[in-house]
Amino acid sequence: MHLPPRAPRGAGALEITLPATSANLGPAFDAAALAFGLYLKVTAQAAREFSVEAHGRDAHICGRLEKHLILTTYREVLQAERKPIHPLTLRINNEMPIGKGCGSSAAARLAGIGLAVCFGDLGWDDAHIIGEAACREHHPDNAAACWMGGLAVARMATRAEAQVVKLTPKEKWRLLFVVPDEPLSTEEARVVLPAQYSRHDAVMNVQNSMLLLAALMQGKGDILSAALQDRIHQPYRAPLCPLLPKIEQLAGKYGVLGAALSGAGPSVLVFIDPKSSADRVKARVLQHLRSHGLDAELIATSIAERGARDRIAWKKVSS
Repeated sequence: MHLPPRAPRGAGALEITLPATSANLGPAFDAAALAFGLYLKVTAQAAREFSVEAHGRDAHICGRLEKHLILTTYREVLQAERKPIHPLTLRINNEMPIGKGCGSSAAARLAGIGLAVCFGDLGWDDAHIIGEAACREHHPDNAAACWMGGLAVARMATRAEAQVVKLTPKEKWRLLFVVPDEPLSTEEARVVLPAQYSRHDAVMNVQNSMLLLAALMQGKGDILSAALQDRIHQPYRAPLCPLLPKIEQLAGKYGVLGAALSGAGPSVLVFIDPKSSADRVKARVLQHLRSHGLDAELIATSIAERGARDRIAWKKVSS
C-alpha cells in the first residue's frame, strides 16, 4: 500500500489520524501491540513558514514549535532523501496522554514520516514507513499497530524495513486505559531492565506470548490473566509503575480479565469481561486504587481496527 501522491499545487491540506497504541501486552516484549481508540489528528498545509496550532490534550506540548517531534521527523526524512523541505502549518487535535505509555511518540513520528512521504512524493510502502518509524523508536511494535491498526505483530527484517502482520481478534475486546498523573520516559523505563535473562524466564515469555495470541484471536478471556504474565520487563518496572501490581490483584474479579503495562508504562491496559458493565469495572478499579493510596484517570476504550494508513487523505480547503 502506498500513500496518496503529493497533491497538485494549491490542492489543499493533508489530513492524517493516528490511533494510540499499547505495546508489549505483557510477555510480547517489543513484538506486539494493540491500537486503541484515542487519536492524534494532524492537518498539514503548505505555508511560507512553519507554524503549529494545537488543541486537546497536552496542547502546550503539541503546540511548541521548537523541537517539535512531527516537524523534526518531517525535516529529517526529506533531508535524508535529498528532497526540498517545504514549510508547513500544522493543526493538531490530540487525545493521547503524552509520556504515559500509549505510543504518542510513535504516532508523532509516523505523522512526520507520512507528511514527508506525501509532500515529498517519496512513494514509500507500509514496510518502509513502519521501518523508518521503528528505527527512530528502536522497536517496531507501536509503529506497526499505529500504522496498520488492530493487533499487530512485528519484527525488524532489515535496519530499514519491518515485517508486520495485522490480526483481527475474534472478540470485540473492551479495554480500560488506566493513566497516572506523572509521566515516565521510555529511557528511564529501559534503564531498569537487566542485560541478561535466565532460560526459564525466556521460555516462559515465549509460551505466554503464544498463549496470549491464541487467547486474543479465539476470544478466550478466561486465560488472559495467565497469558499476560511476563518475566522480561514488568517485574523490573513495577517499582516505577505502582498501578500495575495493584490492578493485577483484581484479575478474575469484578469483570477484570487481566492487565499489563501499556508499553513501558506507567499506564496500565486492562481487558474487561464483555459480560460486565464497563462503568462498574471502572468504579471498582478506581475504588481499589484509592484504597491503596493511588489515583488515576480511567478511560474506557476498545481496539481501533483502522490504522493511520487508512485515515490519511488530501482534503480541500475552503478559501
